[in-house]
Amino acid sequence: MARAANEQTGTPAEHLTVAERTARGRAVRAQVPRSSHAGFEPASDRPDPVGLLERQAATRVPELVPIRYGRMLVSPFTFYRGAALIMASDLAGTPRSGITVQCCGDAHLSNFGVFASPERRLVFDINDFDETLPGPWEWDVKRLAASMMIAAQERDFALKDQERVVLETVAEYRAAMARFAGMTSLDVWYAHLDVDSAVAELSSQFKPREIKQTEKTLAKARTRDSMSAFSKLTHMVDGEPRIVADPPLIVPIEDLAEDGGEEMFSALHDRVSAYRSTLQFDRRILLEQYRMTDFARKVVGVGSVGTRAWIALLFGRDERDPLFLQMKEAESSVLEGFLEPSEFTNHGERVVTGQHLMQASSDIFLGWLHVDSGLDERARDFYVRQLKDWKGSAEIEQMVPKGMAAYGRLCGWTLARAHARSGDRIAIASYLGRGSSFERALVQFSAAYAEQNQRDYKALAEAVESGRIVAQAGL
Repeated sequence: MARAANEQTGTPAEHLTVAERTARGRAVRAQVPRSSHAGFEPASDRPDPVGLLERQAATRVPELVPIRYGRMLVSPFTFYRGAALIMASDLAGTPRSGITVQCCGDAHLSNFGVFASPERRLVFDINDFDETLPGPWEWDVKRLAASMMIAAQERDFALKDQERVVLETVAEYRAAMARFAGMTSLDVWYAHLDVDSAVAELSSQFKPREIKQTEKTLAKARTRDSMSAFSKLTHMVDGEPRIVADPPLIVPIEDLAEDGGEEMFSALHDRVSAYRSTLQFDRRILLEQYRMTDFARKVVGVGSVGTRAWIALLFGRDERDPLFLQMKEAESSVLEGFLEPSEFTNHGERVVTGQHLMQASSDIFLGWLHVDSGLDERARDFYVRQLKDWKGSAEIEQMVPKGMAAYGRLCGWTLARAHARSGDRIAIASYLGRGSSFERALVQFSAAYAEQNQRDYKALAEAVESGRIVAQAGL
């Protein structure tokens, strides 16, 4: 797990005194000034960004890779969403304080959102952990900050508003980390962002129509559950509900195998049954009340397109009690090429462990599995979760500057809380200090990296135009 240690004694940071941890953060400023995080200059030997994407494509479903490129080419922002490996390579050459946390690894603004807690509250948190790994806290903050800048540019905000969005995002991270530094460890662990409370707090800062639109979006999120997925993703076949085909985005298993999918169904059924052992005992008992009836391959996300992702249809009491589970392939984190490799041999377990560590509340069915045969020619790791459970994400195309800044503050607070759970929150807060040096530096970094992202986006477009790679748009 992510642990910061005293460089001389090896003592875990949480066992040092508050004064020692505070001194550690201040001492790091002399070695890595906060202003050193400003700007971005690509290395002279910077890898070809398209080449990095091609390297990732080598392990993915070949016929789905063009869809990934097509989704990345929609805009510079969608390119950025799929370019976690490219940015990890770039961040490896940037200054770091040496204070380690559990990193998300892909903390852009669209990987935050709302979902249901086990207590059926609507909460706001990070919602993507495919790349999670212990690493420098700055990398997550820089990926978030740059995403805010790129999104603000995509909305064609004025320069001052672009900068304001980044400033407020990072300033909230700094302020929240300072508050967490003064809290007990249990209080940090219990901290969460309740969406209804956040909306009520922000209501006085926005026009009634803006609040009404937010409430409408949240109400829509509450309808996104297994029942709504069931109505959209299934149809009746010979009197039995089956997952509907929508190739290449959704392909039922009977359309993937010559034997009608019987062998594949059996393999998936057995592995999902085995995944139960990774759940808490009470949740294992709950899952055992459901029977599996169908599977399909489903394309998900932007950066994840081409990895193997399956959805499983299960029923509990009767056909009015559906449950959709998603089995998503977990490969090595993009950070592992630049940091220590994961301590977990199963990358599904890496994802699940990181998610539990960073999130305040996680899906009750979150677990992992390993498939060594029955699907294709090689062994693969997966993590499992509910397909939909009141999930909702930001719609940046509708955001105004004030709204994006408010959203950035939510993301900044949430990321600080996630880092405070696993790293030395006192040392990080001490390093950041009370002034605005760090956030001003990240405004410069974000602007420079947005330019680099634009160049990389154009490089991908040129690779398609030249015939080097194939992109499939509109899916």
